[in-house]
Amino acid sequence: MVSAEDAEAFVREHSGLAPVAYVPEVRTYQADDAMALWERTEERDGAPGVAPPFWAFPWAGGQALARYVIDHPAVVAGRNVLDIAAGSGLVGLAASVAGAATVVANEIDPYAIAAIRLNAAANRRAIRTYQGNLVGGDGDVRADVVLAGDVFYNQDMAAAMLAFFQAARARGADVLVGDPGRAYVPFDDLDVVTTFYVPVIRDLEDMDVKPTMVWRVR
Repeated sequence: MVSAEDAEAFVREHSGLAPVAYVPEVRTYQADDAMALWERTEERDGAPGVAPPFWAFPWAGGQALARYVIDHPAVVAGRNVLDIAAGSGLVGLAASVAGAATVVANEIDPYAIAAIRLNAAANRRAIRTYQGNLVGGDGDVRADVVLAGDVFYNQDMAAAMLAFFQAARARGADVLVGDPGRAYVPFDDLDVVTTFYVPVIRDLEDMDVKPTMVWRVR
């Protein structure tokens, strides 16, 4: 298993700090070349077809949700927040900016955990990280608000995340998701809160600006 030091070194080597396009209040470590870093990630893991390095890019759903949280701080102010499948931790950082009492950013990828810690330090934000599969039952982090960006990208992930969100709702949590309407969004279980037009990376999204919704789980 990769050490925290090696993961942090990889993040520093292959990305640099920059303001997030749609959320300039937050800076994150971002890669200049999406496809090149994806290839390096495959080489690092020794196999093709690995998931993209979600931590290295400001994805549409995360940007939209982070923008919404900062613009509507009452959603998180004084509350305990979980940013699940956090990637770079952008949404959790936005919650901290908006006045959340505590923020936990969850990821399974050690490189994402390293990026979140570096991003938190760069933004002078107190973000606690939790590495493990919360959706699969490896741990239990209770929160008043659950936030997630870009988690409906394949069928299995969408089904697992929806079940997790519904369980959180049953416990009384408010659950908000940012997503541009990908193929596996469970539309019947969500209500649209608002829509943003988010600048994105063409290599990843095949466009420069993507209409992206913030959804509330029913």
